[in-house]
Amino acid sequence: MYDTILVPTDGSDHAVRAAEQALTLADWFDATVHAISVVDTSAASGLLSSGSVRREFINQLETGAERAVETIEEMADDSIAVQTTVLEGKPKKKILAYARDTDAELIVMGTHGRSGVSRFVAGSVTEHVVRSTDLPVLTVRATEQAERSDGYEEILVPTDGSDAAGVAVDHGLEIARAADARVHAVTVLDTGDMAASPTLSPPTEMVKHLETERQNATDEIAARAQEDGLAATTAVLEGRPGTELLEYIDDHEIDLVVMGTHGRSGLDRLLLGSTTERLLRHASAPILAITPSEADDE
Repeated sequence: MYDTILVPTDGSDHAVRAAEQALTLADWFDATVHAISVVDTSAASGLLSSGSVRREFINQLETGAERAVETIEEMADDSIAVQTTVLEGKPKKKILAYARDTDAELIVMGTHGRSGVSRFVAGSVTEHVVRSTDLPVLTVRATEQAERSDGYEEILVPTDGSDAAGVAVDHGLEIARAADARVHAVTVLDTGDMAASPTLSPPTEMVKHLETERQNATDEIAARAQEDGLAATTAVLEGRPGTELLEYIDDHEIDLVVMGTHGRSGLDRLLLGSTTERLLRHASAPILAITPSEADDE
């Protein structure tokens, strides 16, 4: 499924944790890992009054970038091919261009976690990449769940029955097979959105129909997993999807979440409304966001 995995790094704890996940996937899928670090020379723009000071600052950035990619190379087993590259320019553009040039099939990146939510949502490099690429993007925070780099035991595949969710199922099951993991097929009925007004409950028949429809969607995922000899469980929950899924992740010690998006239109229009956005910001487990291609949409 993945032959080329791109791992942008700035040397942070989040990036190192992401690299651990990437190397595990590379081992399973016999993939080549491209570890890159981008020196943002515009960061030195305020030092133009002194050319020597500016050059020294850029040299420091380059040294840090080289150390960051070398760290990933040192983390890899001899059986995993790792290529390292240090680039200069705008990180957002360079990462996307490098992914295109190398025909990358997966991007794995660290995030800033809860302490940097505003930066993440407002336009950080990771958020920009998630919004701008058609490639699967695995986002990883430096949390206890993300430390389980030797494999995944519990994989959550949320679904709302949409095509976007369906595309993510293929990735989730493929990784589950490689990891021999249990698959959790979960859907959340947001009955509040179904009601005519905040003070009214949705009609019982409507809820039952939707519940049956969603149960069928989760059962289908579980059946596919079981056909491959994997353990699988299903759940139909009620409440706010983001809140319910975050609780499910913690309660069931989920190691990986694989979920779809609705394309490049922005994080406010991702699967299950803003659920993917909420999980990207707050989930303790790594999130693999899958964007359907135009062909999939059709």
